[in-house]
Amino acid sequence: MKRIIVIGCPGSGKSTFSRALHNITGIALYHLDMMYWNADKTTVERSLFHNRLSDALEKDEWIIDGNYGSTMELRLAACDTVFFLDYPLDVCLDGIKERCGKPRSDMPWIETEEDVEFIEFIKNFNEKQRPHVLALFDKYNDKNIIVFTSREQADEYLREKI
Repeated sequence: MKRIIVIGCPGSGKSTFSRALHNITGIALYHLDMMYWNADKTTVERSLFHNRLSDALEKDEWIIDGNYGSTMELRLAACDTVFFLDYPLDVCLDGIKERCGKPRSDMPWIETEEDVEFIEFIKNFNEKQRPHVLALFDKYNDKNIIVFTSREQADEYLREKI
């Protein structure tokens, strides 16, 4: 386990899980949101985002946290291990509420209000994005794919690694 991606619905705790895994393994951690967003909530140029991601993928070891469907297959092809936080909608919505107003190392700004469009994306994740993720798992079935359906499962996995 040297090249790891952590994916799941927004609010599932990808960054929290990734930080804990980084602390246990010492493997460098990269957050896609930090590669893609500026502090003023604008996006970087597409070429800069892809250069940042390519630089990370070229390294021998990494943990990359985030979905970004446009680059998911690229990351799946390059990784050896996938953690999919496949949690119920209410868990993800609670995760979004809990992080509001708190500084985070995985985002270049502090979220202070609910983004209605983002909440709709989350509500539609299981119907729209999840099937694409599962289809990619079928395609990349040579990878070590670990699916957690609850925070308790993920926490137990991390406890076993310590």
